[in-house]
Amino acid sequence: MRLQTNGLRRCFGIILSGCLSVFAISAGATVSYAHAGEHLMGGKAKIVTIKLTDYQGGLRRLIIDGYDIAGVDVANGTADVVIGTGSVTELKSLGLGQVMATKDVDPSQGPDAGYTTYAELTVALNSYKARFPEIMSVESIGKSHEGRDIWAVKITDNLNVNAVKPAVFFNAMHHAREVMTTEVALDMIEQLTTRSASDGKVQEWLKRNDIWIVPMVNPDGNNKVWTSNSMWRKNMREGYGVDINRNYPYAWGTCNGSSGSSWSDTYRGPSAGSEPETQAMMGFVSRIQPVLSISFHSYSELVIYPYGCDGVHTPDRQTVEGVGQHLASLLPKDGGSGTYDPGTSWELLYAVDGGDIDWYYNEHHVIPYVIEVNSGAQGFQPPFSWRKPTVEKLRAGWGYMLDRMSQSGIRGTVTANGQRATDGTVVVTPAGDNSVLGEAVRTYKIKPDGTFHVVIEPGMYKVSVQVGDARYNVDEMVGADLKELSVQL
Repeated sequence: MRLQTNGLRRCFGIILSGCLSVFAISAGATVSYAHAGEHLMGGKAKIVTIKLTDYQGGLRRLIIDGYDIAGVDVANGTADVVIGTGSVTELKSLGLGQVMATKDVDPSQGPDAGYTTYAELTVALNSYKARFPEIMSVESIGKSHEGRDIWAVKITDNLNVNAVKPAVFFNAMHHAREVMTTEVALDMIEQLTTRSASDGKVQEWLKRNDIWIVPMVNPDGNNKVWTSNSMWRKNMREGYGVDINRNYPYAWGTCNGSSGSSWSDTYRGPSAGSEPETQAMMGFVSRIQPVLSISFHSYSELVIYPYGCDGVHTPDRQTVEGVGQHLASLLPKDGGSGTYDPGTSWELLYAVDGGDIDWYYNEHHVIPYVIEVNSGAQGFQPPFSWRKPTVEKLRAGWGYMLDRMSQSGIRGTVTANGQRATDGTVVVTPAGDNSVLGEAVRTYKIKPDGTFHVVIEPGMYKVSVQVGDARYNVDEMVGADLKELSVQL
């Protein structure tokens, strides 16, 4: 499909001097926008694969110099870099390694027509809702910059019964060009709805959990991918866009994990949480307060967990990283050899600040992951024939998250004076052998529905629940299955 010439290219072609302010670089910076500008404007580009002499050092240099890193291959130490057609010599001059391959990209050519547009997504969600009204609902959690609804799907058994269940959250397409991610989300919806009457495991998932899916966080960017620039990543703020996944408030702009320059593909926005898409996601996650979460991205065949800034791990690292490592082990790579690589973004890639998973974890103690689907050979928009093997492979990953909800951990319902507690804290302290295994003391807020759900490894723990001046203390042995408590204060 041939795409229309976009307004940003017209801007550069007609009034170049006036438009340069849109791509203004922060004071003191020496980065040129030339190597990035062409594909941001919808012009022809190249994806250059570099074998980096110093893998992490090379990635950091590319980020500092403002290059758009499309993806990596951790095992082979390579990076795919998106540049303008005239910037290959400039990239080579950095001396970061050997150029292994180049691929021409014409952003005016849209994705394979089989991929889902925003309009098609809206129709599909309403169709599923009409077919499965007892188990599925669709709601708007907010509006994009251009006024499009950001849809959220809830799937659970007995939808109309007001049962209190833990939430599990999945989202896709923070970044517009990552079209395969919405396909993964739609496949989840397809599997959970059509198998709900016949598959015992699906029935158990729906019985125990509220499953929430946001298939397209960035509908405006998706529209641009289809109408003018298939390599577009950001939202549509003022034409230049903001990287929604660098706009969340936690650690926003603090560790060289985003850009303050509006021309950049990782522009973090004018202020923390400035974007309506970010605000919609924050409000939604604050409302449902999920236990586990996956954000689907592409590409690089990675499983990423918090935190994004250099050298920082989560306090409950043993659990967060253990779940992430097992998740990665379930996902075979596209080439048929090995499984996805797990780690923090700074271990696998480079520092990231203002990302969604860091905010989820820090604000609501969600245990969250990013899955970067597909390899560099497939890229952002492989032929649609890659949809089937990709979504089938990812079922093991999101299915494990739903299985993990009923595995080792402690879930409690708290009542105070005969009413569900809506405020209070839960402190879980390792005891016995766990106290020397590196397990951290964990403090949780009681959720607004009067529950708590702590994902932990098997072992002995001291559990202390406090609401106001009332306190409940108990020692609990946690085994392979979820331990459920009823706390009355």
